[in-house]
Amino acid sequence: MADPVVDVVIAVHTPTRPIARAVASVLDGNGDGGGVRLSVVCHNVDADLIAAEVPPGHREQVRFLEHRDSVRSAAGPFNAGMRAATGEFVSIMGSDDTLEPGAVASWLALARSTGAETVVARLVRGARRTIVPTPPTRPRRRGLADPLADRLSYRSAPLGLVSTAARGRLGAELVEGLAVGDDVPYVTRLWFETKVAVDRGGPAYVIGEDAADRITYAPRPTAVELAFVHHLLDQPWFTAYPLRARRAIAAKVARIHLFGAVFHRQDAASWTAEERAALAAVTRRLAEAAPGYERVLSLADRRLLDAAADPAVPAGELTAAARARRRHGRPSTVLTRDPRGLLAREGPARFMAASLLVR
Repeated sequence: MADPVVDVVIAVHTPTRPIARAVASVLDGNGDGGGVRLSVVCHNVDADLIAAEVPPGHREQVRFLEHRDSVRSAAGPFNAGMRAATGEFVSIMGSDDTLEPGAVASWLALARSTGAETVVARLVRGARRTIVPTPPTRPRRRGLADPLADRLSYRSAPLGLVSTAARGRLGAELVEGLAVGDDVPYVTRLWFETKVAVDRGGPAYVIGEDAADRITYAPRPTAVELAFVHHLLDQPWFTAYPLRARRAIAAKVARIHLFGAVFHRQDAASWTAEERAALAAVTRRLAEAAPGYERVLSLADRRLLDAAADPAVPAGELTAAARARRRHGRPSTVLTRDPRGLLAREGPARFMAASLLVR
């Protein structure tokens, strides 16, 4: 194909993934109008093995690439596929995910009508099409999004469209060498340094739930799981952001990644001195990078943050605090310790209301 309008890149690391389904969702429902090229990047596996899983009618329409590295992360193959893209836009996709018919056309139409360089896809999860309520944007907003007013940081995955020219201008890529979180620094630059539009009602990107070995869900030490936070906070472009931007990013990192790391490690015995030190180090870095970001956190969040920052707090109290902050609707999850955070855009009340309005 001559240079396409959109390069879609799928990364796959084993022929046991439902790659034929992913390919079909692109070629049958999104590539039949022309202008879409599909590349499948085979990560540490021979392309012939992956190609054999794709029916012949689709196989001949796919560009198969190989990428080999020593990291169990999708960043390497995705970057390889995006570097090989020559279209106006590029879109990445997991091998167990699918696109609803018309998704690419919807994203492209939004980019054309708004002048967006980045289009954020609507996400649903699994066969039940459960809505993923991120980012919790302003419900009536049309046109280009604002990274702060539309809380774009809460979308960690770069799913949708990204302008190839914008990527080149920023030199932005997924961070290779990290086991998890390689997409967070990448999307942070997209949200804050490109023109962004959010596709609120179009055909969705569907996150598959049938892969037992999805890399993102694999348990790992806290220092490894949260290494990307240190990487993010060390970047010169991050430190150059205004304080209000750094605070918004830090609040998201705390709520989603820091607190998530505790919630998904409920065995108190697993919280060794080394693990607690790694957790405390991240809480300290966030406070240094974005002083005052914690004002918007709920009472329950602040209890967990305090426990995470102090390795002397018993591990049982730490894990109990992680569970308590998820009991939504209780006063402790809505009220803030600092009155200035109560009605702030990132505060619990407005944040929860915006999340409920995502469709």
